[in-house]
Amino acid sequence: MVDIGASGIKALVLDAAGRPLTVRDRIKTPSPSTPGAVLNVIRRLARRQGRFDRVAVGFPSVIRNGVVETASNLGLDQKWCGFRLAEKLESKLGRPVRVANDADLQGFGAISGRGVELVITLGTGFGSALFVDGKLVPNLEVALYPLDGKTYGRMLGEAARKKVGNKKWNKRLSQVIEVLYSVFNYDHLYIGGGNSIKVKQKLPRNVRIVPNTAGLLGGIALWKEYG
Repeated sequence: MVDIGASGIKALVLDAAGRPLTVRDRIKTPSPSTPGAVLNVIRRLARRQGRFDRVAVGFPSVIRNGVVETASNLGLDQKWCGFRLAEKLESKLGRPVRVANDADLQGFGAISGRGVELVITLGTGFGSALFVDGKLVPNLEVALYPLDGKTYGRMLGEAARKKVGNKKWNKRLSQVIEVLYSVFNYDHLYIGGGNSIKVKQKLPRNVRIVPNTAGLLGGIALWKEYG
């Protein structure tokens, strides 16, 4: 399992039940984070992890059939857009590869599989994934929704948190949670991502924080979901 983020790239080998077989490894995301540079980091991580049979990758972008459609979190849309990430990684690693949006993988590792379940990730940007009875609704981009003249991504991304401070950032998050419930009528909302540890407020009963390991464990579910 590989998780590609704006600040770090992580890797871990899991067994078929999702139990870790190795210690999670991390290398800082290269700058500039060109496709070639990122793939080279993944190959280094793979070598350090040892034996593996297949690969699941979480990437901060809309992914369609293993192809990257956007990459704004890496700041290099023009170089990543249209990049055949699954195909290129299969060639580099010599193993079958499946790629999904990182929030989708976070969701696969967190959801119960019952009812309407929404996942949001708080980090450099703002990610989202929607599931209905365990089935993913593809290509959801809540980060682009407007609220009070700004998008969710601009309100709750890392740059905004640093600018306004944790207290105001938490107030914004509380407002977004209420709006998302009004829009999706979710049964459960899961909050993940690196900045989930900055959430300092009383959450509704159907909202909870999930560990970042959920994104790694979601790789097992990705292979099960698509056979």
